[in-house]
Amino acid sequence: MQNNRWILPDGIEEMLPPQAQMLEQLRRDLLDHYKSWGYQLVMPPFIEFLDSLLTGTGSDLDLQTFKLTDQVTGRQLGIRADITPQAARMDAHQLRCDHPSRLCYMGTVLRTRPDGFASSRSPLQIGAELYGHAGIESDVEILSLMIDTLDMSGVNGIHLDLGHVGIYRGLAKEAGLSESQEAALFEALQRKAESEINALLAEFDITAEQCNMFIALASLNGGDAIERAKQQLESAGNEVKEALDYLQRVVDQIKQSLPELPLHFDLAELRGYHFHTGVVFAAFVPGQGQEIARGGRYDAIGQVFGRARPATGFSADLKQLFQLGHSARDVTAVERILAPSMDDLSLKNKIAALRAEGHCVISTLPGQQGGAAEMGCSKILVCEEGAWQLADTK
Repeated sequence: MQNNRWILPDGIEEMLPPQAQMLEQLRRDLLDHYKSWGYQLVMPPFIEFLDSLLTGTGSDLDLQTFKLTDQVTGRQLGIRADITPQAARMDAHQLRCDHPSRLCYMGTVLRTRPDGFASSRSPLQIGAELYGHAGIESDVEILSLMIDTLDMSGVNGIHLDLGHVGIYRGLAKEAGLSESQEAALFEALQRKAESEINALLAEFDITAEQCNMFIALASLNGGDAIERAKQQLESAGNEVKEALDYLQRVVDQIKQSLPELPLHFDLAELRGYHFHTGVVFAAFVPGQGQEIARGGRYDAIGQVFGRARPATGFSADLKQLFQLGHSARDVTAVERILAPSMDDLSLKNKIAALRAEGHCVISTLPGQQGGAAEMGCSKILVCEEGAWQLADTK
């Protein structure tokens, strides 16, 4: 019988040295960078009561969440599939401050199915959230921090895709669509299914002008989408026009701070529609069909925890960013020093001093197999004239 106990479930990965050490260094560098911007690290729990974990997030996250029963209380628990709602709960209920707060996080999430980030079911989610400010400046700050994250990870060829969920939401509200009609049209728009969109609109009791604006929305993508939207959605109400104006002002600031960043617009791409309330954005690179980082504004989520604070943030899978940024690079091995196994105080002091200086010193073990070469050591400690010195391996 074949022994296959070493096989991992689909979408569950592990990382071996030295890549694990490089990933850990990237994690530290990014969290230090966030700290320099004023973002404070939080560590939400890996598992929570299900009703708290899924509050305000919609059905999409519900389907992605592993569920089990708490043997202590009998209540249902969920393993987190996204850290963002947890950070919102901590801001609204635990921190309870009135001034803008900046939080960042890093941790593994678990998902029932692969979704977006590198088809992994166990992404190492990294992200940052800014609470307590509803203006363009906070959206641009978060977006800039996301681009910094990609740059520091070594990811090249980034282009940014932007939209605003308020455009579709405003059109649906003006047309008086029911919840089921809004959901059905939303699904068709995501697929750019023109014939299905037309068939649905024919069934709705809306004006020809409203119908034409929904049809136009499906094709409002590309570099000039905002300009075309101002013309084709000219008869829309204030909510739609305010969303377009807000998006344009965000773009103007991005072009000032990140003038080399390619921008693309898709006003019918409504990722996170049931979660987000304003600007949405995602980063793409050539060769990757899914976004490698995403974010946007989600002002409503804190209400269920007692405080409806404005909120904007982004997240990414650090393992995927590491793979994209370092897969083509040579792994530089840290120089390793091999020390003999001896009960010698001067040797122990020498080893401690070398380690304090940042060197990697490995002590041999009695009766072990393999020597310096097998253990990847380029130097050894030898005793010469009563003092321990470094020497090259032969």
